[in-house]
Amino acid sequence: MMKSKADEEDFWHSSKCKPFTFDDEDDEFSKLKESKQTVNNIRPLVDEDEDDDDVEKVSWSGEPVGSISWSVRETAASNQRTDREPTLPKSSTDTPAISRSLSGYSLSALFKGKTRGGNFQSFTDSLSDSSARLYAPELRKPKSEYKDFVSDWSPEETVHRMQQGKAVSLEKFRSLQDKLFLLDFAVSANDGNVITAVLIYLKRTLSKEVLFRELQSRQMALRHFIHYLTEIRDQRLLLELFRALGRTEDVALLQYKEHLSIADENKRRDFLKSCLNLPFSPEDSAHVQDHYTLLERQIIIEATDRQAERGGKVEIFQKFPRRASILNMPLITTLYYCCFYHYPESEGTYSSPLNIRQTFRISEKQYFVTALAARAKVKAWLDVDALFACRNWLGFTRKKSPLSFQRVVDILQKNSAPMQVLQEYVGLVDDSDLRISLAQKHKCHDIVINTYRDMKDRQLLLGYLPKVERGSVEEKKINELLNNLQIRWKN
Repeated sequence: MMKSKADEEDFWHSSKCKPFTFDDEDDEFSKLKESKQTVNNIRPLVDEDEDDDDVEKVSWSGEPVGSISWSVRETAASNQRTDREPTLPKSSTDTPAISRSLSGYSLSALFKGKTRGGNFQSFTDSLSDSSARLYAPELRKPKSEYKDFVSDWSPEETVHRMQQGKAVSLEKFRSLQDKLFLLDFAVSANDGNVITAVLIYLKRTLSKEVLFRELQSRQMALRHFIHYLTEIRDQRLLLELFRALGRTEDVALLQYKEHLSIADENKRRDFLKSCLNLPFSPEDSAHVQDHYTLLERQIIIEATDRQAERGGKVEIFQKFPRRASILNMPLITTLYYCCFYHYPESEGTYSSPLNIRQTFRISEKQYFVTALAARAKVKAWLDVDALFACRNWLGFTRKKSPLSFQRVVDILQKNSAPMQVLQEYVGLVDDSDLRISLAQKHKCHDIVINTYRDMKDRQLLLGYLPKVERGSVEEKKINELLNNLQIRWKN
């Protein structure tokens, strides 16, 4: 039920709180005096427990204490406050009549930590409520928590903190001396991540001339810096660094690596030709020369073979179509290709395997392995046999190999060599135990039987009899040897 204006006047004049209005005095001092007087009039009320029921439980804004609107208003006010001193509330002459709050908290409870029942636990429990936590004003963090960011750390302390993974700022190290101290401490710590982090900062804040000069006397930092520039592919700065250090060979190698980014083979060949005049070491210079010569030869072979393959008149290309281009392939791959498609050619042609062997100084063993694999792949067993042919000074021909015959057998078996060819090379293995093992593995029964015969071991021959097929030639041969009375068996 609404109160009349006369009732409101009676209410204010009958209250224990002495009212004041802005009409009494206009100066700010009188306003402050009246506000303080109002607060003092309320103090004896909150000090008396027995009078708690007579005190209206409201905030200075006229809203019930503990309500959501009160919490939101208090949160906003706390964020705008610049110091810890509370501001004085403004009074209003037009404050409407306030109904008694349904909240269980009073001004006395807020000041003394009490509720109506006098139980402090219920008050603290209410503060842990989710709504209270949501709208409670956020307190400023203590300054001790900002120590890591505002303290003036020395270079050594900064490096130590970086090793621990803590946040630091390198921007405060502005003088050259401090930056070099920072780098030296990072190097002495032997932590690659810290060294790289410091070098990135120095790269950004120092001129290239100063940075290169200081790195020249710090080899560990220099190696980290070169590795960092290589990882981020900063070729321009890396070239400038090598030139400043007088490392001409590194400059040449870095320029030579640019051929990797050239896709067109003719342009790459021309670029490699221009690299021949760079100041390489003798070993690297020979490598670049071979690279240029090989690519030039690959371009010629590729053009000729592509035309021959399209013509359809060369049998080898019809029987074994090419699967990939030979361009930019390694040297051994090129040799294998030429042994596969151009083996019979004379030494005077670019695609001749013998010409490639002589031009690029390929060793005998490397050439033998490559040619054996290529000719076995095309099932050219006569060419394979010719690779092993060797004449002695008496004119007799015998088989000789720069590889062990065990390895030769493996290569032939992988290329599905016939049993007759495989058995011939298994028999050339010198070690008897290894020869028997290979023969059993590849089912070369004649080799096993002849080896047991030469060893005059009757028991081993009897033990091998069940491993051959019944009625086979091998079984008949074993029985003939066992019945031969002229052989003096050891057992």
